[in-house]
Amino acid sequence: MKKILLPLMLLACNFLFAQVPLPQLSPTATVIQNFGVGKITLVYSRPSIKERTLFAENSDLAPLGKLWRTGANAATQLSFTDKVTFGGKNIDTGSYALYTIPGANEWEIILNKGYNNSGTDGYKESDDVARFKVPAENSTDLNVETFTIEFLNIKAESCDLALLWGNTIVVIPITTNFKDKARAGIEAALKTDKKPYWQAASFYYEYDKDYAKALENVNHAIETNKDAFYMYMLKARIQKELGDKTGAKASAEKTIELATTAKNDDYVRQANELLKGL
Repeated sequence: MKKILLPLMLLACNFLFAQVPLPQLSPTATVIQNFGVGKITLVYSRPSIKERTLFAENSDLAPLGKLWRTGANAATQLSFTDKVTFGGKNIDTGSYALYTIPGANEWEIILNKGYNNSGTDGYKESDDVARFKVPAENSTDLNVETFTIEFLNIKAESCDLALLWGNTIVVIPITTNFKDKARAGIEAALKTDKKPYWQAASFYYEYDKDYAKALENVNHAIETNKDAFYMYMLKARIQKELGDKTGAKASAEKTIELATTAKNDDYVRQANELLKGL
């Protein structure tokens, strides 16, 4: 009887222990960054230094000159919904593994097809889609205990992917070209019955810097919504760029009138600031 009970008790103990949740030693993080008109998704595990040696020859963590998974556990994944340039290299949509080879003054960055690899296991150089080097900077003001990857300096067509650990920062530039696609879409939509005048005006002003087209479209937009104070605010900015101070003044004053009625103090402030700058 004892011979039967002992295995059963061991199985019961194993079952109970398996149900106890414990924190990950290197927690997994997922970062989704809107970029251009698409998204970049980053999935990686975040090891901590814990008084170990970092970025040195034969170091405990990420030794110099050796392929690194750029994190812990599985290979770090980067996914792009739109075409980008990554470190100046043209990258198609899809998912990739981000590998690196740390160096004292520069790192080798590798984008590889093996995004399902278990760390560096399964890595094949023949699966590389991009390989380039970027500077590695050290700062005594930086002291990052837990490995961090984050998106910085995010603009409409550019951003930086920054790798930070210890006192080291490595920055990878990323760019995209959404303007050609957006312009073609807007021009096609303007030929339909439902013309996106407001979106067209915003695009031509903010991104294309075609202020004549921006003015034309914002005027059409205002015709469909004569109480839209935000449209008059955009019109004032466009007129200012075109050198039409008289028109910009009139549009800013109209913004103040309509925004005051709508109790929108922010647009009243913006219009007053524009008037001061004329």
